[in-house]
Parts: sequence; C-alpha cells; structure tokens
Amino acid sequence: MEEDNEEEEFNTEPLFVLMMSVKNNTQVLINCQNNKKLLGRVRAFDRNCNMVLENVREIWTEPVNKDRFISKMFLRGDSVTIVLRNPK
Repeated sequence: MEEDNEEEEFNTEPLFVLMMSVKNNTQVLINCQNNKKLLGRVRAFDRNCNMVLENVREIWTEPVNKDRFISKMFLRGDSVTIVLRNPK
C-alpha cells in the first residue's frame, strides 16, 4: 500500500517533472529562494526536492547577468521554489 502512495506522489507535479527528467535525461530549470536559477539534468531526487544535479548552469543577476558551470552538485530541497521542464 505504501508503494502505491509513493508512486502516486511521484506522478504529481513537481515530482513528476523531476522523475521525467531523470528518465529522459532532459534539463530542468529550477528557481531558488536566493533568486538564482539552475539549469541542469537531474540524476536523483527525493520527495523533499533534494536533488543531485549534473551539468548545471547557475544563473543570477547583478548589475549585469552572470552565470557559471557546475559539473555536479547536491541541492537541498528547502531552497527550491519552482521546477520547470526545459522545452528544448
């Protein structure tokens, strides 16, 4: 019974977006509480939106737009405000 609840939980937004990103190796755009955005591929996640990401581009704005590349990172779910599928 618990497995059914977990499966149902992962078939709802935003966990479904994360599950499909892992399955299809697609990018997601993650908006964080610090007003930074992360564009990358999800390798693993849990129901708290903790994520292991690869090939991440971190994007933020100062007086000019800036970004940097991060090959692998662990993101705590409590900093995530929104997760979007990359349409590309």
